[in-house]
Amino acid sequence: MRALVSPGAGPIPGVPSHQPSNLFRFGEITLYSTHAFPATQAIANSNNRVFTTPLGQNGQGFTTALTKTETNLKEGGRIPSGQAYDVYGVACQVLGADNTAGLAGQMDEPFNDNVATIQTLQNIVTNGTLAWDFTQTVVDICPIMLAGAGGGLYGAISSTAGNTPIGAMNNGNGGIWMYRKHPVALPGATTFAVVIGFGSRAAPIPAGEGAAVRIVLLGYYKSVIEIG
Repeated sequence: MRALVSPGAGPIPGVPSHQPSNLFRFGEITLYSTHAFPATQAIANSNNRVFTTPLGQNGQGFTTALTKTETNLKEGGRIPSGQAYDVYGVACQVLGADNTAGLAGQMDEPFNDNVATIQTLQNIVTNGTLAWDFTQTVVDICPIMLAGAGGGLYGAISSTAGNTPIGAMNNGNGGIWMYRKHPVALPGATTFAVVIGFGSRAAPIPAGEGAAVRIVLLGYYKSVIEIG
């Protein structure tokens, strides 16, 4: 009996003499975490750690449980055992938010023509920096304005016939992505955080305003599937 072979196909590959004990699964994935900055909060000289609070728990400036919008971490501050991540991009998104203490409300406010809202955005983008925190070692990443989705302002403001200002303003997409050539490896069970830091010239969040900063790590994952 002859094996069925498609026309033009090469020789049938050899079959290994033993079954593999595990398989590897590869893919692209994002890890993300958010920190809230409610109205009147002083942020100068502060270090605010993200990726420390998991889904369903309070923390990182939020007084209510973090949802899928704020984070996708099942365990705070740790890469799941049996998985590994290579981070090739870091994004930083600054969001307009409800000014309720602890941002118990919504992150749904556009950066419109309100001067205080635009100043809040500029304050965070201009004064903020990002750094890795590996418990024993802190490694600077970049200023927020160099991280993707945090590279400045764009939009348009105009006036109606009644001289009423209308329009929208938002933080632009950064054109520079960190770790494109040399990814950061986060092996399984690695303990880590990202620190959102501010210098002494950062102004407090204005009364009546609120903001949230979401950090997204773009990368590849590899997980081990044990089969025997």
